[in-house]
Amino acid sequence: MNQNPTKHAKVLIIGSGPAGYTAAVYAARAMLKPIMVSGIEPGGQLTTTTDVENYPGFSKVIQGPWLMEQMKEQAKAVGTEMIEDHIASVNLKSKPFEAVGDGGRKYTADTIIISTGAQARWLNIDSEQKFRGFGVSACATCDGFFFKDKTVAVVGGGNAAVEEAIFLTKFALKVKLIHRRDSLRAEKMLQKKLMENKKIEIIWDSVVEEVIGDNKPKNVKGLKIKNVKTNKVEELKIDGLFIAIGHDPATQLFKDQLNMDKEGYLTTKPDSTETNIPGVFAAGDVKDKIFRQAVTAAGMGCMAALEAEKHLSNN
Repeated sequence: MNQNPTKHAKVLIIGSGPAGYTAAVYAARAMLKPIMVSGIEPGGQLTTTTDVENYPGFSKVIQGPWLMEQMKEQAKAVGTEMIEDHIASVNLKSKPFEAVGDGGRKYTADTIIISTGAQARWLNIDSEQKFRGFGVSACATCDGFFFKDKTVAVVGGGNAAVEEAIFLTKFALKVKLIHRRDSLRAEKMLQKKLMENKKIEIIWDSVVEEVIGDNKPKNVKGLKIKNVKTNKVEELKIDGLFIAIGHDPATQLFKDQLNMDKEGYLTTKPDSTETNIPGVFAAGDVKDKIFRQAVTAAGMGCMAALEAEKHLSNN
């Protein structure tokens, strides 16, 4: 006998985080008995974030993992079935939709809400991964506060990198922006703000070769950077490193089935979370590369559940 019979849901939510959990709360309260498959990182990017000060409803600083735990418990309390599995493949070409987990477990669904999120891109050098969380971060708004009166570096050249560099000047004594080219991709207005900021120094044509630091206690002391035009390597003294070279949406799974933009973000109809396949909805960072906030993701999760409910009652 099959240990894991096929599970059917009116609403299958793939991925967790603020979008998925909010969608689950709304779908469960509409008596749709949603099933959520939470993925490899339940709670998403917020579980790697410590202090959250910008989620409405909390006057005191809260912790990202705690907020996700609360959302999860709330979704469970109103009737969401939570399954710890990772979806390996989907078939959205026929109805009911079908999803298969890593271990071969099958799920079928009348509607699907995709909230698989995104991950920050890393430089992928060993020393960076070693000090990740100990002075190396991909989120200035999350971790900038810990570098009061210190010297930090930001890697990148787009809007995100420039915004992070400017944001970090609120806390840091000095911010060095390291970019591998000789001009920035960021909007002109932002560039102007950057150039006018006395605390920021731009290091052009350079890449990070190595993060240098101590092991006990683990902390970052400096960087080895290489000039790509002269190949000259120099050491910088810094206390923290912020990587701002973009995000990758977790959409591999939906290649050739759902419409996405050139960066791989799922595209939806205007003012809607519906994808190009009726009955399949996308919410949160998997489709949003502009705001990328917990509160906007939660808002989209709500929209997706309401749209799924409407789709089910019309069909």
